[in-house]
Amino acid sequence: MANLQATELIASKILVIRGQRVMIDADLAELYGVSTKALNQAIKRNAARFPQDFMFQLTADEKQEVVTNCDHLRNLKFSRGLPYAFSEHGAIQAANVLNSAQAIELGIYVVRAFVHLRALLAANADLAQRLEELEARFERKLDTHDQAIAGLINTLRQMMMPPETKKRPIGFIHSNEDD
Repeated sequence: MANLQATELIASKILVIRGQRVMIDADLAELYGVSTKALNQAIKRNAARFPQDFMFQLTADEKQEVVTNCDHLRNLKFSRGLPYAFSEHGAIQAANVLNSAQAIELGIYVVRAFVHLRALLAANADLAQRLEELEARFERKLDTHDQAIAGLINTLRQMMMPPETKKRPIGFIHSNEDD
């Protein structure tokens, strides 16, 4: 049970940035029992081990979005530097570079967390495929009962979609309409 809890805790720290599932350097450093500065210094000393598909540095806008959307990363707001994001392979490589017992042990949990998320996404895709097949079966002949089932399928499909995020403008909004 402790393994599952650790995996789920780590999975909660995995973000999607630039279409990739990544972990921020501050989260990795906390997991591996080092400071973010120590982690980033070890990475810089071993830069050849970290190609662009293993890690990348966030832009100022990406940093702001991460700080806004992730409560556990609110302290990044006060950091002058831009954080790094590590893919699954980059997170494992960081554990190898640190070469501490805690980093190696938790590196395994990091891999399990990424695998767990992939399995959830695959299950979601499988469910979507099954819904498509069920819907195709009912499209041929729809009576009232079938229409209710089709409505249920549509509702399930909508629930599977990620919620749309609407950004509100900040500050006073001046209307250009004449009153």
